[in-house]
This record gives sequence, C-alpha cells and structure tokens, in this order.
Amino acid sequence: MQENSNLSVLVIDPNPGMRSNLQNMLNLSGISKIEYAINAGTAIRQLTRRAYDIVLCEYDLSSGSDNGQDGQQLLEDLRHHRLIAPWAIFIMLTSEAVYGKVIGAAELAPTDYVLKPFTAETLGARIARAIERRAVFLPTWQLVAQGNMQEAIRSAAAAEIAHPRHALDFARLRADLHVGLKEHGEAEQIYCKVLDFKPLGWAALGLARAQYAQGRIEDARETLQMLVAANPRLMAAYDVLARCHEALGNVAQAQKILEEAVAISPHMVRRLRKLGEVALEAGDAAAAEKSFKQVVSKARYSEFRDPEDHLRLAKALVKRGDLPGASGVVRDLERSMRASPEVEACVAVANAALHDAAGNRGAALADLQGAVAAVRASSGLSTSLKLGLVRACLDHRLDKGAQDVMMAVVNDPESGVTSQHALELFAQAGRRDLADGVQQQLKAQAQILLGVADEKRNMGDVRGAVQTLLEALHMAPNNLQVMIAVAGGVLRQIAELGWDHPLGELCYAQLEKIRAIDAQHPRLEPLEEEYLAMRRKYGISG
Repeated sequence: MQENSNLSVLVIDPNPGMRSNLQNMLNLSGISKIEYAINAGTAIRQLTRRAYDIVLCEYDLSSGSDNGQDGQQLLEDLRHHRLIAPWAIFIMLTSEAVYGKVIGAAELAPTDYVLKPFTAETLGARIARAIERRAVFLPTWQLVAQGNMQEAIRSAAAAEIAHPRHALDFARLRADLHVGLKEHGEAEQIYCKVLDFKPLGWAALGLARAQYAQGRIEDARETLQMLVAANPRLMAAYDVLARCHEALGNVAQAQKILEEAVAISPHMVRRLRKLGEVALEAGDAAAAEKSFKQVVSKARYSEFRDPEDHLRLAKALVKRGDLPGASGVVRDLERSMRASPEVEACVAVANAALHDAAGNRGAALADLQGAVAAVRASSGLSTSLKLGLVRACLDHRLDKGAQDVMMAVVNDPESGVTSQHALELFAQAGRRDLADGVQQQLKAQAQILLGVADEKRNMGDVRGAVQTLLEALHMAPNNLQVMIAVAGGVLRQIAELGWDHPLGELCYAQLEKIRAIDAQHPRLEPLEEEYLAMRRKYGISG
C-alpha cells in the first residue's frame, strides 16, 4: 500500500460519523492525505484552490445543517465548469434507492458508484481498480493537458494496441479528441468502426453528434431515434435528438423528447433549463413555468447560480398573465443574489417585460435603458438574453441601445452571431438603416484588426496574427479583403508550424468563397497553389 501514500483525497459528506469511517477505511488502504468538505459549496471552494487524486462524495449532502446541492448537482457543476480534471477519480457513495436519482447520477459518469453499506475492502478494491485504469490513460491525458492534441491522438491510437483490455475506451477518447479539434469526419470514422465491431450506445451517440456537426441533421435524427429505441436510458441521446428537431424547426417535438428525458432522469438542471426554453419557444408557457421553477429551486444552492434562470421564469409567468407571480420572482432574484451587472441586467429586462404587459411603455423604456447599461458592464450573460434585449429595444425605438448591444454580441466570437445574423435581425424589424450602421462599424473594426494582424506577423507571431485575422473574419465574413488575408495568414502559419486540420479546412473554405465572389482575383491562383503545396508537403490526402 506504499504506492497509495501520495494520493490525495477529498471526502464530501455532511455526517461527521461517516467522515470518520471513511478516514479509517482510507487509512487501511494506505491513504493518509485526506481533506473534508461538509457540503457542495465547501467542496467547490476547495477544488478551486487545488486538485485531488480522488473525490469521495456522498449523494445526499443535505442530511446535515445545510440544505444545499446533492452529489449529482455538485458533479454536474464540477463537470460543466471543469473544476476536476478528466483523469480525476470521482466516486459517488449513496444508500439512495430512488431510481430517477440513481440514473441521473450515472449519466454524469462518475468513476464509480458505491452503494452503502460497504466494507473497507470493497472501497479499497474500487479505488485500486480506478487507480490502475487511470495509470493506463494518464500519459494521453497529460498530452491533452499540455495542449498537444495531435500527439494525444497518436498516443491513444498506440494505447489501443498496447492495452487491448481498454481498446474501446481509447478509441472513444481518440474520437473525442478529434471532436475537440472539430475533425468530425475523422471522429465519425472511429465511431463507425466501433459500431461495426459492437453496437455500443456511446459510439452511436458519438456518430449522431458527428453527423449533426457536419450538418447532416436528418442522418443524426435517424441514428438517434434507433439509439433511443434500443437504449431508452441513454439520457444524452434525448438531448441531441431534441436539438435535431429544433434545427428542423419542430420545437413541439423537441419539447416532447425533453419531457420524456426529464421523466426518466428528473434532476439534471441543464436539461430542465433547456426544456423550459424549448417549451417557451413552442408557446407552452405552463410547461416552461414548471421547468424554470424546478431550475430555480435546484440551482438555489449552487456556487454558480445564474440570474437568467429567474428572468426565464419571470418571462414564462408574464406570458401566462401572472404578473404578480413574475414580480415576486424578480423580488426573489434581488433578495437572494448579490448585486452585480448581470443581476441588474436580468432585473431590468424582467421589469421591462412586466411593464410592457401592464401597458406602461414609458416605464418599460426606462428599464430597457438600464438593461443596456448593465449589459455593457457585464460579462457572462447569454447571447439569447442579449438578442432578446436587442429586439425589445427595437420595439421601443431605442435605436442606439439596440445597436450597442448587437455590436457587443457580434464582437464576441463565442456568441456564434455574425454580421449577417445582425443584418437579418434588423431587417426583420424593418430597420435596415440600423443594419447598415452596424455593418459599417464592423467593417471599420475589421480593417483595424487587419493592421494588428500585420504587426503581429512582422514581429514573428504568426499564430497570434491568425487569431486576430479570425476575429476580423467573424466581424466581416463576406469581406473579400479579409478572406484573402485569412487564407494567406493560415497558409503562413501552416508553413512555419505544421499542418493544422481545422485551419486547413478553413483555408479551403475561404478559397472557395473567394472564387465564388471573384474567380479572376489576382491573389486567388497563387493562394490555391500554395494551399496544394502545403497539402503535398505534409502528406495530406484527399
């Protein structure tokens, strides 16, 4: 047991007697570096400060003096906010026999799930098994942590051969790494090869996700429908299937699928939130209210509470005509969360909706102005909130507010909203004049970024130059000058730093767009020749 002496463990349990028992059991396995947390909040603060090799977490964390999150909700937060490394060992401990809770915890994929009562030998054996498995995967995960994704893929491929017992797990990891690089075609090939060998649910789910990412929505939907029929407890399949129906414009069917998933596994906060959003889009305010109430209740003790949950609930109540209920939700938000620009923005948007519903447009306008100011000072608010605020500003002829918020959205590469989306939104509101204004501002910003990219390139920072060029492309995706600069910058980086598959695909896409706009452009042929030369140099087939 000497090899266990360096392992660090975080025990999360509100019961002092159980913490003492676990300490004794761990000591018997040679583990002495043990720290404790009595609830989810304490655990998150400790995990923010340092990493642990093993986390032992009691499912029912509310049996002490704190009625906070349960173990499943904690694990959901830890996964979502990446507070535990992919190779960390997380073992859930519980005597909970409620099926919905058990399946919910299982879908978050803890390393192991140990039912009480258990012996020191049982716990020691589970930990030993988890440590043995981690040792096999750790070299690949360390390459991932270093950002060396291509080398990690090669490491996983070699490990498939070297460790046949874990070959399928390494194939899954390799496919996941390709997905992380947006190499969805390569991931699809791996999933298909696995499925030819064995009909595994995770491989079918991965195949569907790869199909969806490549725009083959109908293929993904068919794959998922067969998967759900064969594996009705594979919860993530419902989420992707609902997304397919949304993409196909069938929000009512998306709502139905999410309701089926919630009926099986009722405690996943993010799925409940999505159900509420889809129900609201489908016009089912009653279902949206029910979902958002559960989200607000379940997330109340999270260290990562989202004020937008209260806003979503308030909007659902307004849509149902329950203005007093919506007003109460806004008051609860103000009381229960610390003041911040994000909270101020949500309160202002909710109050604007309340005033609009009551026919008080003057008060609604004042709240919208406050919301715009809060959004300017905030970070982390969702794109959907901001776009909703843009539409509300347009409805109230608050032109500058609409432009300012839209500029903030388009300037954020993570938003997924391009200048073309902005044009369409303003055009739908009959305000093409505002669209033209935003387009001119974005074009001017793109020109500035082209100059910044030139400076970075001249200083030898080719990678930084490409990142700046990609920002310019996000702002002006149809600007010929920007497209040419991006293609040239990408090829320069590839020539100096090696082939990068996503950038190679991006370069090819830009060359195709340039050809469609101006097939005779003097820079097109040299760029195409350089692109083909880079493919030959690095042995890229196809």
